[in-house]
Amino acid sequence: MALSHSMMLTSDAELLLDLAVASIEAGIVCGACAPVPALNGREALAAHRASFVTVRVNEQLRGCCGTIHAQRPLAADVWLNAWEAAFADPRFAPFSGAERHTADVGISLLSPLEPLCVASEAELLEQLRPGVDGIVIDHDRAGATFLPAVWRQLPEPEQFLKHLKRKAGLPMQFWSPRIQVHRYTAYCIGPRPIVDGRDTSRH
Repeated sequence: MALSHSMMLTSDAELLLDLAVASIEAGIVCGACAPVPALNGREALAAHRASFVTVRVNEQLRGCCGTIHAQRPLAADVWLNAWEAAFADPRFAPFSGAERHTADVGISLLSPLEPLCVASEAELLEQLRPGVDGIVIDHDRAGATFLPAVWRQLPEPEQFLKHLKRKAGLPMQFWSPRIQVHRYTAYCIGPRPIVDGRDTSRH
């Protein structure tokens, strides 16, 4: 069973940041995703949870990848998502070693998805909680999510939803009774500079 946000110890949060940084550093060195290191006796990191990892360079988005549904141990999820955010986000070129000194990494731990039963877009907009909700929309084969952090760029619910639909490949004015909507919250860890003198191998 997934652990609640309140049960995430500071040491576990720091170790997750260590893992994200180490995954990116390993990717720079070997040009591929390295095996997930073994972590014994860390209950919070062994629990299956969904996460997103965000990489920024000079405070600008450089990559963001993650999972919506818990499908593997949290430590493995963060390790693999960190590599994908740095090297496999299709919106960006692969991360380069030259960017390390101006880059940082942050982690979002997602709560389980909560379905929103709405009959109209107006009803959905009334239920959105700006600054709190991450939203997933699905329609046929189109789907996308915005993390709660996106509210900082799109603070108005109507604009938030329009841009989420555009991200999913749908028209910004689109609505259908077949749209499925879920929300979640996110517990944020970091950001941490990728280069900060920290020895991530000690764990």
